[in-house]
Amino acid sequence: MFNIKTMNKISPAGLSQFKPGVYSVSDETEKPDAIIVRSASLHDVEFPDSLKAIARAGAGTNNIPIDKCSEKGIVVFNTPGANANAVKELVIGAFILTARNVIEASNWVQSLKGRGDEVAKLVEKGKSQFVGPEIAGKKLGVIGLGAIGVMVANAAHSLGMEVYGYDPYISLKSAWGISRSIHHAATVNEIYENCDFITIHVPLNNETRGAINAQSIAAMKNGVRIFNFARGELVVTEDIKAALESGKVASYTVDFPCDELLGVKGVIPIPHLGASTPESEDNCAYMAANELIDFLENGTITNSVNFPNVDMPRSGDTRITVVHKNIPNMVTQITGVFSQSNINIENMVNKSKKENAYTILDITGENVDQPVEKLKAINGVIRVRVIH
Repeated sequence: MFNIKTMNKISPAGLSQFKPGVYSVSDETEKPDAIIVRSASLHDVEFPDSLKAIARAGAGTNNIPIDKCSEKGIVVFNTPGANANAVKELVIGAFILTARNVIEASNWVQSLKGRGDEVAKLVEKGKSQFVGPEIAGKKLGVIGLGAIGVMVANAAHSLGMEVYGYDPYISLKSAWGISRSIHHAATVNEIYENCDFITIHVPLNNETRGAINAQSIAAMKNGVRIFNFARGELVVTEDIKAALESGKVASYTVDFPCDELLGVKGVIPIPHLGASTPESEDNCAYMAANELIDFLENGTITNSVNFPNVDMPRSGDTRITVVHKNIPNMVTQITGVFSQSNINIENMVNKSKKENAYTILDITGENVDQPVEKLKAINGVIRVRVIH
């Protein structure tokens, strides 16, 4: 029986994947094999030795202490692409709302309450102050061509925008998925120099933090509209405020508002609605649950942020998985344990991701207590699991 601990309310579409009798799902279990979480912070949570994996029902993992998990051999999963359509739709809507000044115009109309029969005339007289351009024919720059970025680029192109895409780390899947009509920007400056609208869809890390700043804004066209539905820290708050005040930036739409941006003219704050749809929550929970199931039952890793993706068809009598450091001579030591015990390795795979590595071995026989203890004693081995 595997124990699954839920943090936050998880969609039934995901929880229904855990078969009764094989899995026990609760928000109170003290010795979980795995945790499934949405936005709850785990940074101050003490993880029990039983914990093998955490699945984030969403793309961002800022609420999970990744380094701490890696040290304990806890595999952290996320669900890239599960909420992509929800975010895409909101981004496209933001392009139109922002360009046509819809929110500001709507607020002005609300202020006419109580003017009775005058309202219609006042609307006709005052609407010219909110005139804004159509998005068709405008140049859009998409920084980051992952699941969301590709969908935004393709949708914007379908609406008549001329789209530039920039991503030096684009995956093969994204490359196949993006329209051939999208301009491939060789550098991010090509987007800054050419685009009327710029939307950023990259993960937050040490390289991307503050990517939109005074220097990058200075390279952009005057009157550019910037959209941030990825992470608030990608944009330097004081720099975007200064650019809005000077008129360099026409508007800044952000799905991660902070106190410093509220009340600032030109800022369109949205309360983190990117993935807040029933469909998105179902998709994320479903994907997260199945990642955990495949890992717990087969040792398969898919969409991990701290360990490599590893999959191998089952063969042999027993499967052994080894979480270890990515250091020289590890594979030789691991396989040597089985040769010393006269145990045949039917099949194996080893992959690494930065300083972490993962090995799956299918072996003949089921009496593995002694070799498992030897594996645990190898310097650099973090965790060993036996899957029958």
